[in-house]
Amino acid sequence: MKRVDRDLNRFRQIVRGKIKKDLRKYMSHGEMIGRQGKRLVSIPLPSIDLPQFRYGAKQGGGVGQGEGDVGDPVGQGDPQPGQGEAGSEPGQHVLEVDMTLEELAAILGEELQLPNIQPKGRKNLISEKDRYVGIRRTGPNSLRHFKRTYREALRRQISSGEYDQADPIVVPIREDMRYRSWKETLQPESNAVIIYMMDVSGSMGTEQKELVRITAFWIETWLRSQYKEIEIRYIVHDAAAKEVDQETFYHIREGGGTKISSAYKLCNRLIDERYPASEWNIYPFHFSDGDNWGGGDTRECVELLRNEILPKVNQFCYGQVRSLYGSGRFAHDLEELLGADERVVVSEISERDDIYDTIKDFLGKGK
Repeated sequence: MKRVDRDLNRFRQIVRGKIKKDLRKYMSHGEMIGRQGKRLVSIPLPSIDLPQFRYGAKQGGGVGQGEGDVGDPVGQGDPQPGQGEAGSEPGQHVLEVDMTLEELAAILGEELQLPNIQPKGRKNLISEKDRYVGIRRTGPNSLRHFKRTYREALRRQISSGEYDQADPIVVPIREDMRYRSWKETLQPESNAVIIYMMDVSGSMGTEQKELVRITAFWIETWLRSQYKEIEIRYIVHDAAAKEVDQETFYHIREGGGTKISSAYKLCNRLIDERYPASEWNIYPFHFSDGDNWGGGDTRECVELLRNEILPKVNQFCYGQVRSLYGSGRFAHDLEELLGADERVVVSEISERDDIYDTIKDFLGKGK
């Protein structure tokens, strides 16, 4: 291995260790989402310095030199950030490190000890894929294997005595041509759909939606590492539910009441019409502050979950975010009425530091 490759691997291990050590901190901030690309995410890290000797200023004295009494400080230390006079020396900078979403998912799985998901047996789709597995003597020029062709021509010229070391020209003829060959293989693919539902009534403010957005980022990061293809659908509701795009999902704000059953009915209809349970791994996630309209709507939600949604999905997750105006009752009702069903996971997100534990609750069963 070249030295530059060893240094790069060492650097990546250092970065990986720092991210893993401070994963809870990163999971509670939304900076990484803003730096997300299609396959990469930029992570802000403090500047990483490799160990080295540092020399003090001249005439600065050293340990055991100069006047002083026992107990006197050795040096005055560095000034605190934002204090002291303006200077010309550079300060500490933040380094942005690009990391693939696959690497980030691996760190997430290791730190939270998440088991790999076992897709439901009937959800595996079979696709055909071409694999280049050998060499043949005929084929299109686009599949010509140049190295093998050159080798055959060189072997022929050497064996026939045509090769001249003083003038080493190798000219392939038709019999020297070699082409890549392929065969079709059947490859299982597991597809999944995430259905996000969120209460957007007046009691759900900007901070609550930010908690949902950060939690959703980590959910998607892990599930994308487990499935070849992921589709995502978004449902918002107050007293009525509707399907929206991602941008609307995180920024819309309604002023009506809350009727959670409207979201569950739309979710169930979405599954029946677009994502049959025989072909998809289905993950509904619902986020709310726990308020629900009276008149037996919570009882209707439980019946919808028990009889319609749960038999079709891998797992149903409810995340309850704290709000100054929400009662927080719905989480307790779900745990009381459906807590014995292992397909139902309830987690409360009171603040950003709770996101770490919520992700472990949601994804820790490996379903």
